[in-house]
Amino acid sequence: MILNSFSILNYKNIAEASLSFSEKVNCLLGNNGMGKTNILDAIYYLSFCRSCISSNDLNTVRHGEDYMMLQGEYLRNEKVENISCSILKSKKKVMKRNGKEYRKLSEHIGLLPLVMVSPQDWDMITGGSEERRRLIDRIISQNDTEYLNNLIRYNKALEQRNAMLKQGYQDQLLFESVDELISISAQNIYETRKDWVLKFTPIFMKYYNTIGNCAEEVRLNYKSDLMQGDMLGILKANFERDKILGYTSQGVHRDDIDLLLNDELMRKIGSQGQCKTYTIAMRFAQYEFLKQESGITPILLLDDIFDKLDAIRVSNIMKIVSDSSFGQIFISDTNRQHINEIIETIGSVFKIFLVEEGCCKEYTHDEI
Repeated sequence: MILNSFSILNYKNIAEASLSFSEKVNCLLGNNGMGKTNILDAIYYLSFCRSCISSNDLNTVRHGEDYMMLQGEYLRNEKVENISCSILKSKKKVMKRNGKEYRKLSEHIGLLPLVMVSPQDWDMITGGSEERRRLIDRIISQNDTEYLNNLIRYNKALEQRNAMLKQGYQDQLLFESVDELISISAQNIYETRKDWVLKFTPIFMKYYNTIGNCAEEVRLNYKSDLMQGDMLGILKANFERDKILGYTSQGVHRDDIDLLLNDELMRKIGSQGQCKTYTIAMRFAQYEFLKQESGITPILLLDDIFDKLDAIRVSNIMKIVSDSSFGQIFISDTNRQHINEIIETIGSVFKIFLVEEGCCKEYTHDEI
């Protein structure tokens, strides 16, 4: 899949930009805080209907403006797809495919497979379990509509149950009805996550050892309350406790994965280089997994990933992305030397863009 062209209006610090991209390598060069990450985040937004960085959509609208708009022309399975998103303050977000508005945003997820590697990935290791659940959900949802729908149903029913618990509802039949809805979706979520870990782990191990040029044992250990019994039984067993707490204390909404290095938690024993290698390997494994499952080559976004990596790891990463199995790549960096080395290693068609104070300018052939 290829993003041919992209236009941005009032997205964060980007007032306006109209960009035409190379089908292989696109490099964004500029100092920190100039807008490189915002351009990558805007591309991410058109795949996921949300920012990778901001949880509040209104934070994506440029300061002092009332709206933002993104438009992209993609080549997907040899067919042109025009995707747009607009946000007008005080009104709902509108996503369109070829001019037709989606009824539900979930219908769009998976159409444009994309993987972004960014400094925020550090949260996979140091953050709470919700960060790792979010990782699993985003990977699986891009290729499994049934999983995404079950996740939406589960979260809606869970929200309803928690509201009932908090407000002190006494209607047992109503609780049983909601618990049944939660349980049906929970079983699908649990089984799908468990299968995903089994498929994903060997791919991840391959990338970790390739990047680190090592033979360390890394693995993912899935943890879920449903390993101890079915969801309906768990809800019934914890009902009285949940009434006191005012929320549902157990279920797949509390699942986690231990990120392990030699059977120890990475966050406890991993060096800075090992932790960064771990997160990048997770994203590269995500890329390969999505490609295998969907049959579509995802877009890869690499945001300032070479910081805190030694020369060997940098070289190994460049060798990986230079492989023909990788498609269109977007890379941001402050270091022109890194950009030159990437282009030389990949040896493919490329474009370089200079990003300064929210303005993006393509280098001409003479300037390169």
